Amino acid sequence: MAVNYREIDKSHVWHPLFQHQSLNDSDLTVFKSADGCIIVDDEGKEYLDAYSALWNVNVGYGRQEIVNAVYDQMKELPYYPHSQINVPATQLAEKLASVLPGDLNHVYFCNSGSEANETAIKIARQYGKLTYPDQNRYKIISRYQGYHGFTFGAMSATGQVVRRKAFEPLVPGFHHAHPPYCHRCPLGLEYPSCNVACVEEIERMIRAEGAETVIAVIAEPIIGGGGIIDPPDDYFPRLREICDDYGLLLILDEVITGFGRTGKMFACEHWDVQPDIMTMAKGLTSGYLPLGACVTSTEVFNTFLGSPEEKREFSQVCTYGGHPAACAAGVANLEILQTERLWENAEKVGKYLFDKLSTLKSMPIVSDVRGKGLMIAVELCEADGSRLKTKKTNKISGQLKENGLIVGKIGHAIEEDENILHIAPPLILSEVEADTIHDILRDVLLKQ
Repeated sequence: MAVNYREIDKSHVWHPLFQHQSLNDSDLTVFKSADGCIIVDDEGKEYLDAYSALWNVNVGYGRQEIVNAVYDQMKELPYYPHSQINVPATQLAEKLASVLPGDLNHVYFCNSGSEANETAIKIARQYGKLTYPDQNRYKIISRYQGYHGFTFGAMSATGQVVRRKAFEPLVPGFHHAHPPYCHRCPLGLEYPSCNVACVEEIERMIRAEGAETVIAVIAEPIIGGGGIIDPPDDYFPRLREICDDYGLLLILDEVITGFGRTGKMFACEHWDVQPDIMTMAKGLTSGYLPLGACVTSTEVFNTFLGSPEEKREFSQVCTYGGHPAACAAGVANLEILQTERLWENAEKVGKYLFDKLSTLKSMPIVSDVRGKGLMIAVELCEADGSRLKTKKTNKISGQLKENGLIVGKIGHAIEEDENILHIAPPLILSEVEADTIHDILRDVLLKQ
């Protein structure tokens, strides 16, 4: 007798960001298998995954090298807390230090991007107490539409109102500036005549709050879930200057953008900017096992050194941080990325796909196409140029799936209509598969 997993799921599973009452009208999909960029449901239908599951299956599905590495590690040492040394975690930390920019070489492992950002926030606040003992440096500036996680500190840094307001009041000390959203500038300006007013706003916030109360700025190099908002080239070099001028830490959240997604190994390399702290997850194992990491510069790490009596050590422990099997997956994943130089494919095929998708701007329903590498937004609009209604965007996303194409979309991020499709396929994407993405999207949009 066949097992009805949909009914079991409906009775017992609570899915994220999902209104379960809608299951009275339609079912969720049961996915059974995947290979490369293709996933298959329980009825044998194939879909091109143009979202890498959740921005994270960078090396594609079905990589036996990762499966073997995890299997071998589980047989040898399935788990021991990271209070001591396990070989895969040490190997992965060394590999990360070798590919990260500058002197980002001290790795704190955890389980997810949310935990990585939570860790960065706590490191920044403890760093503030240690470095500026006569001041009260605890405030952190982030941006509206940015996303940093679901834990309370990371959620407080998140600038997506819909994801925050049900849980307020949040952690005090977080302030938000406007994002570098040139297509619909929240300041009503135009680049370059604006002189990047959105980054200068951050300096004004620091001065208004009192620099002696601010410790860090946290930012995604390219805002992901908030609409794939890529900044002007002079934005991050100027932000680095501002942080240096006021003695602040710059935290770059590369949870989505890291590990080749934007055509560089890390997105900050586009502007030759090194943060003081970088967070990562998703592409760290390409989703094969949960793993996150927070990496600091030598200067930040050395601030926590001292005698045991001083109690300067970082005051956090994570049961599964540095899990040997997850780190084994990370080592194998990073070897694939480096051997196949997948950031180069992301740049090459990403440009090919971007150029094809840009032709869709001739359609009245498409107002913008933007992004870097294999991280591309297609923004939709009404006939008058306003944001396409959320209901219409959701309908288009559903039609794309019916035609065998899975894309992401902005969701639970802004109070306004959510009208942006996210395209972020595995970095192994071929030009033939890029053609498929373009053709299906074009055909669906033509019918609207």
